[in-house]
Order: sequence, then C-alpha cells, then structure tokens
Amino acid sequence: MAEILGLGMTHYTGLRFVDEEMSIFLRRTLRGSDVPTEMKDPANWPEPMREEWADDRGTAAATLHRKRHWDAFTRMKDELDAFAPDFVVMLGDDQYENFVEDIVPPFCAYIADEFVSTPHRDLPGRSDPPNAWDEPEDKEFVHKGHPEGGAWLVGKLSEQGIDIPYAYRLRHGKGLAHAFINTLLFIDHERTGFPHPLVPFHVNCYGGELIRTRGGHLAPGEEDTRRDPPAPSARACFDLGRGIARALADSPWRVALIASSSWSHAFLTAKNHWIYPDHGGDRTRLEELRAGRFAEWRDLTHEEIEDAGQHEFRNWICLAGAMTELGAGVEIVDYMESYVLNSNKCFAVMRP
Repeated sequence: MAEILGLGMTHYTGLRFVDEEMSIFLRRTLRGSDVPTEMKDPANWPEPMREEWADDRGTAAATLHRKRHWDAFTRMKDELDAFAPDFVVMLGDDQYENFVEDIVPPFCAYIADEFVSTPHRDLPGRSDPPNAWDEPEDKEFVHKGHPEGGAWLVGKLSEQGIDIPYAYRLRHGKGLAHAFINTLLFIDHERTGFPHPLVPFHVNCYGGELIRTRGGHLAPGEEDTRRDPPAPSARACFDLGRGIARALADSPWRVALIASSSWSHAFLTAKNHWIYPDHGGDRTRLEELRAGRFAEWRDLTHEEIEDAGQHEFRNWICLAGAMTELGAGVEIVDYMESYVLNSNKCFAVMRP
C-alpha cells in the first residue's frame, strides 16, 4: 500500500505583500457601497478589531501574523521534505484566473511536465502592492509537474465512477492560480527550493460568487447582479477526497495531499458586513478537526458554508474525505484568527 501524508494550510495572498499593505482587502472592502456607513467607522467595530487596526491600519498585527505563518510554513516544509513524496497533489481554488465565463468545472486536474508562473506580475486592472521578498515583477517560478501521476489519478477516479475534467495547459496570465502558486511561494518562503513534483487539483470553491464578484476581486456593491450555479456540495468534495485516497493508496507512489485555503473570509461574510470573518463558525470547524470529527464536514450545506464565508473550506473538505478514508489522525500545528487581515487560518498535519 502506498504511503500518503495529508497537510492543511493557507494560501492567504496578503502574505505576498509587505506588512504595511497586508490589510489591503479590508481597505478595498471599506470603499464598497454595500458596507453600511456606520461600519466604515472603526469606532463601531468590535473591540478586538479596533485593537488590531490600531493607528497603523494593521501593520503591527501583520508583522506578528507573518511571523506565525512563516513558522507554520517551515513546519509544513519540514514535514514534506522528511516524507519525500514522489509527487504532491495540491487541492486549491481558482478565482477567475484559469476558469472564467467560457467554462467553470467543479473540479479539474492539471497534467503537465512543468508549471511556469510569474506571480508578482501586474495584470491589466489588477495592480498588486510591493511583494515581501522585493523580487522583480518578471521573476519566473518553475515547478516540476508529474504528468504520469496526474493522468493515472484521473483514470483511477474514472474507474470509481468519478469523472474529472483535466487540462494540459494554463490560461491565466500569471500561470498557476494564486491558490497554488501562493502556497508554493510560502512553503518555500526562505527560497531554498521546492523539489517535489506537483499535480494541481482545482476545486470550484466560489460557485455562485465566481463570475459575479470576479472571484472576490470586486468589492461589495461593485459586482454583477447575476447569480451563478453553486459550487460543488460538501458531499461531492468529501466523496472526491475519498476517491482520491482510494486511488493513491493503490498506487506505486508516496504522495502528499495538500489542501490550501484560509477558512472564513471577511469579504465573503455578509452578516459581518464583509469586513471581518465568522470567528464562531471557524471555531466550530476547529473543534471538529481537533476532535477528529472532520467526517461531519460531508454534511455541511451550501447555506452553512457560505453564511460563514467558508467558501474555500471546500478544499479542506476534500482533504477530510481522503483522511477519513485512510483513518488518519490529526495534529493541529497552529490556528490564527484575525479581524483586519481578511481570514482565519489553520495549519494541520494528518497521518494514517
């Protein structure tokens, strides 16, 4: 039986930016017309949010946030390097990057010899703040693929009755969607290299919000009025994860399965006026994870997931399905809450 390691982490884009700019998502949201006027005034925010915002728009909080993230990512890299996988299957979402109006698949496996990305490059209408490494805008990052493993996985899933779209090339102007490239940049935040071949596995986490909000790039009040079809259900994500585990367990390879996403996102949490995440909802997921009850995530409804702004949590639900199939235990490496830095983040290691 092949060996499989499960890792859960975040791809929080704010970590790509200098500390002074890490609160860019909140500042962008506050410019939107849907945020009530009184909630644009920090005096009306919850006290922990005011403390985080302070008089520097969250810069000091960002510095501490980054330190904890780099410590957690170093642990993830150590786990990955010690496991020495033949390849990595990374579950991540696409926010109006490779999948736009022409097609939005529920899932998609990428099969390629290599993936070339330029994550710091500005695209028309999407200018980023300075990056935390002071790397040039045109810097290319090349990551090895594992086309044999990717094709094998898609074929084995089909044998189980789980038919998955696949793609041989990237269409996004920056290469890999940010969920994948950010994760790779952060695991290798010290720039010592990421030697493990990669099979990116897309999950359509945004569903009804994808086209309407351009994958979260538009502030509330700026988005379209259309409502897209929903994202794949928690049940579909969980069962896909189980299928992936069955396929990989029957393979000749050692494989690391990574789910990458933050949990509740402020700009997706309408009940909090889109300015801070659903801490209560995330704490519930955390307790389920800590207690080894992550199989319960299969029963989450669209309404529960999206009311909590946990759209991207579907990546973790896929991982939960795989780890349930394998009877894995869990170690929580860190859990970080934030009001002004857009989302709550969890790091976990899962071993059968």
